[in-house]
Amino acid sequence: MLDFNYMVSTKILFGKNTVERLGDELRRQGNRVLFVYGQGSIRKTGLFDRVANIFTQNSVIYHELPGVQPNPRISHVRRGITLCKEHDIDSIVAVGGGSVIDCAKTIAAGFYHEGDPWELFQVGDSAIRKALPIGTILTIAGTGSEMNGNAVISNEDTEEKRAIHHDVLRPRFSILDPTYTFTVPKHQTAAGIVDMYSHVLEQYFSPTTDAYVQNRLAESLLHTCIYYGPKVLVEPTNYEARAQLMWTSSLALNGLLGYGRITDWATHGMEHALSAMYDITHGVGLAILTPFWMDYALSKETLDKFVEYASRVWRVNGNDDFVVAKKGIKKNSGVFYESWNAKNLTRRWSKRRKAC
Repeated sequence: MLDFNYMVSTKILFGKNTVERLGDELRRQGNRVLFVYGQGSIRKTGLFDRVANIFTQNSVIYHELPGVQPNPRISHVRRGITLCKEHDIDSIVAVGGGSVIDCAKTIAAGFYHEGDPWELFQVGDSAIRKALPIGTILTIAGTGSEMNGNAVISNEDTEEKRAIHHDVLRPRFSILDPTYTFTVPKHQTAAGIVDMYSHVLEQYFSPTTDAYVQNRLAESLLHTCIYYGPKVLVEPTNYEARAQLMWTSSLALNGLLGYGRITDWATHGMEHALSAMYDITHGVGLAILTPFWMDYALSKETLDKFVEYASRVWRVNGNDDFVVAKKGIKKNSGVFYESWNAKNLTRRWSKRRKAC
């Protein structure tokens, strides 16, 4: 195991009606809030009114930044920074999924950056010195952004999609109520599960061989996705299934699995280029690319890891290691992604791409 520093500083408030504790957290964070959210679903579910009422009850002055899109744009980040400076904002509350949270994180860092916020993605993490405090209320499980210091933003002018990371971007608190994910459409739920599964794979397939604890933790999260993924697509209001997947999403990318070993995030890097150009759903891009990456990466040098994956995750065994590895890859692409509508999502994207 390699040396590492451990920091998972986000306070998690997990369970039903935990939004009622939002007021307590805001008193620690600030009373002039930028309220960041997506394209209207929280109004339909009533969550917008609930959060707004909590703001009012706690004498919080808030200004709204609605309309954050999937694959959030740098232009939206710029509008948020302008609002923060105009209204002397001292904290941000992001209500939504990973796109909303990533937009909020970039606004938080860009508020203190003297130049254009896209420079943060060009210069790199060293350009980030300080950020406004952030709190989140999660409505879609998948990205893990509610418990890490990562943010991914698209530049619509240059057709680039880039990531930044810094511990100051970790949310101060995150409210995780699985009931808020009950109304997420099936295709978005499936894409989120593929995303969290892929987060685990990107850290599991590592050249660092001595990572026993991390590997066993990773396998348990993969098993959770495999077990509860099909359940939640059939029973969208199954609380236990939604809860297990929401917590898996957070643990998959809060740093725990990657500590003490090398990771390179090759598939995510390729997907960022894909979705930057074609604006496809992140999880769909990962569903397209991951099986191809596995076929490409399988070699004599990586064989043992693929056998470990096939046997421990998919219970595939045999005398020929290459056959076992190939069966594991086939299980991953044929049983996992296609059974969760990733195949249909891929077809939908293919038609969209031809239309472009």
